[in-house]
Amino acid sequence: MAFKSAPPPEVAPDSPDKILLELPRRKIPSVLLHQGQMMQKYVVEAQSVTDVALQLPTGSGKTLVGLLIGEWLRRKNHEPVVFLCPTRQLVNQVVEQAEQQYGLSVHGFIGSKQSFDAAAKADYQAARRIAVTTYSALFNIAPFFDTPGVIVCDDAHASENYIASMWSMRIQRANNEHETLHSALAALIQPLLDGTDFGRLTGSIDDSLSDAAWVEKLPTPAFAPIADEFMAIVDQHVGAIDDLRYAWRLLRDNLHACHVYLTPSEIFVRPLIPPTWTHAPFTNARQRIYMSATLGEGGDLERLTGRPNITRLSAPAGWDRQGIGRRFFIFPEMTLTADQTIDLRKALMQRVQRSVVLVPNDRKRKEAEAEAESIGATVFDAGAIEDSKTAFLSAPRAVAAFANRYDGIDFPGDECRLLFLDGLPKTTNAQERFFVAKMGANALLQGRIQTRVVQAVGRCTRSLQDYSAVVVTGGELTDYFNSPVRLSFLHPELQAELDFGARQSVNTTQAELLENFDIFMRNDATWESVNRQILAKRDAATQEKPSGVGQLQAVVAAEINYQKNLWQKHYEGAVENAGQVLAGLTDTSLQGYRALWNYLAGSAAAYGESSGVAGMKVRARTHFAAARDAAGAIRWLASLARFRPELVAASPDDSALQSQIERLEALLLRLGTKHEARYAQVEKSIVAGLKSADATEFEVAHCELGKMLGFEAARHESDASPDPWWIAGKYCLVFEDHSGALVSSSLGADKARQAAGHPNWMLANAALTHITADTAIQPVLVTPVSRAEAGAFPHLATVGLWPLEQFRAWARDALAVVRQLRRTLGDDGDLAWRAEAQAMFEQKGYDAASLFRKLGGVKACDGLKR
Repeated sequence: MAFKSAPPPEVAPDSPDKILLELPRRKIPSVLLHQGQMMQKYVVEAQSVTDVALQLPTGSGKTLVGLLIGEWLRRKNHEPVVFLCPTRQLVNQVVEQAEQQYGLSVHGFIGSKQSFDAAAKADYQAARRIAVTTYSALFNIAPFFDTPGVIVCDDAHASENYIASMWSMRIQRANNEHETLHSALAALIQPLLDGTDFGRLTGSIDDSLSDAAWVEKLPTPAFAPIADEFMAIVDQHVGAIDDLRYAWRLLRDNLHACHVYLTPSEIFVRPLIPPTWTHAPFTNARQRIYMSATLGEGGDLERLTGRPNITRLSAPAGWDRQGIGRRFFIFPEMTLTADQTIDLRKALMQRVQRSVVLVPNDRKRKEAEAEAESIGATVFDAGAIEDSKTAFLSAPRAVAAFANRYDGIDFPGDECRLLFLDGLPKTTNAQERFFVAKMGANALLQGRIQTRVVQAVGRCTRSLQDYSAVVVTGGELTDYFNSPVRLSFLHPELQAELDFGARQSVNTTQAELLENFDIFMRNDATWESVNRQILAKRDAATQEKPSGVGQLQAVVAAEINYQKNLWQKHYEGAVENAGQVLAGLTDTSLQGYRALWNYLAGSAAAYGESSGVAGMKVRARTHFAAARDAAGAIRWLASLARFRPELVAASPDDSALQSQIERLEALLLRLGTKHEARYAQVEKSIVAGLKSADATEFEVAHCELGKMLGFEAARHESDASPDPWWIAGKYCLVFEDHSGALVSSSLGADKARQAAGHPNWMLANAALTHITADTAIQPVLVTPVSRAEAGAFPHLATVGLWPLEQFRAWARDALAVVRQLRRTLGDDGDLAWRAEAQAMFEQKGYDAASLFRKLGGVKACDGLKR
């Protein structure tokens, strides 16, 4: 065998952009101007810093920039370079682009490290080629890539879950392998939850829309005493569960530095910030380069990566106004009913060969798949196109439907020109959901949410010449895109596109929306003249920064140091770091986040107290009290008093009202606050149902009215069952609807006996109603009659009376108040709005405690005549 000749030594030019000119297999002539500017800026300002973030807008070619910088460093410093992607599909996509478009030889690594090609491994280790792989291939307990010199993080804004997953344990209720462990932990936690929340955790409560969004966190003062039992239970079960075992090895001895979140689908354990400093392959690299379309203002990138000091290189001049491609937004729910919206989506799918649907969860994905299949389309999920999009591109009619995947999968050019977004990609894990829904700390995540939204709308516009229609559904997402405040935070070109789309979607018909879509898709002279409206709006728009962003950026290093000290059980240091964070959070928009950090400071001090550190008991009490007092509209903080006896507990009345307002907020956001269609439809059905002479229609409307007022309202069809019941906190109103009776008739003994027996039915069916022994139950009779038969009176002594016409008038007034509150609702977790709503409900007597006393104060035996 002949000896192989050694290749000539590789020479690194003075700038990465010049490497492309040396690649004979490239299909592009050179880098674009802005790409070259970014690479030259990197050489001058950042090649020697440990952490640097490069901002290049979606579709502007950041993958090429990252690859050329990585190749330049590999040649210049002879060091191993790893290029990280969120998914296997993106690894394949990057390798294909490098080889076929740029003429750059790289190696892709997917699957287990045992399956990696031996020659490719040798090339990487000897710094002969860049390795392209997933975040998970680096962030695991024993990675092959254990000593990289440079790490390039592509789509860094999407890396949080991939990085944090190394220190996260998701014990899923519906997973057969997890089921026994989930049940054992649920039993341990049960005494810390009320009956309703325990039912949600275990799945005994129906998975309604409101319950599906439920999230809870075990307060540290509650979790600390059971941490050893928690550990022992997991130890007993986790050994045979591969997807939990490795994370548990990292978390087991660090539970004091973690949080336990509960949702209907899982028990989720993770630290506040991923402790990447404990992972040598990441922290020991000479440099980490973060590629992102947005840099996560407010310290978001630092929180995602656990790195406190990241140098930022902003987008080149001009990209503050220039967008990528053209989007035509359609908002069908601004003008169409729910059924008409479905018909429009189907009609649009039938007008094109390929569509992409992005949704926030599997339930929505299945709905989208059913719509696509009903028109004969072939449906593809993320796994089906992971290795190749060939089947999707060649199908006669294809729909790609992805759940919770808002970035990374690209469909440039003619691959797809119709994108559906159904639902706001607000939170992707239980911790984020808790921050937003429970703590009112959405200011922390607004940059992250905005990035996901921007990434989502750009899936089909990957170059300047691309164009795509974007159909937006879901109340929260429609509201997000039409809020003047949130709109001002977006790129001027996107602002203009959204404004134009909203104007075309209001007061229009399905036929007109389809006609506009056809004009856009022809992309001819007619659209060119219309497009000038968008350009004019873009030139007049300005991009604002959210309030509090500067403060969030300023405190992020202290937040990371808090997590480091907590991980090391240096509780005094952690409390000190939390104090530094609190000193910097003074903006009113950060009220909820400030309350969270008082809680975190109290949690660290409580651990210090239990470890015998002097002075920590006082500091724990001080911070927990400050957390509770910082935001009276946060119901979760009031629960701390159950576990810290020195804190004054919230009254049952306040707790019930807070739960009502949280549920009202969630309902209004789901229906949408910036457009009328969905909310008006529900409101109309309630009003019509309460006027109806049909008993079933009346009962359904009565139940929906309770939900509209923030109660846990339900009804159940069975023998002797109540009509609807309304629950909030410890208060339960259970109704007997006698709405179909003639005004001239009398209430019979059977009806009276049935109404009086409803509390017993509720208790006997606690598994269904989710009330507990300490729930106060008031039966209420809603009736048009003014008389009762003699045999009825012995049963009416405990039954409240609500004359039908009074109830109807009260319902109209209550709906008017809800509509008034709806006008001022902004984001969820809006603490000022919650306080306003609580005050309004108390003033009007719509809170559970007031209503309970009012209806219990008028007994049917006194209000009805013989």
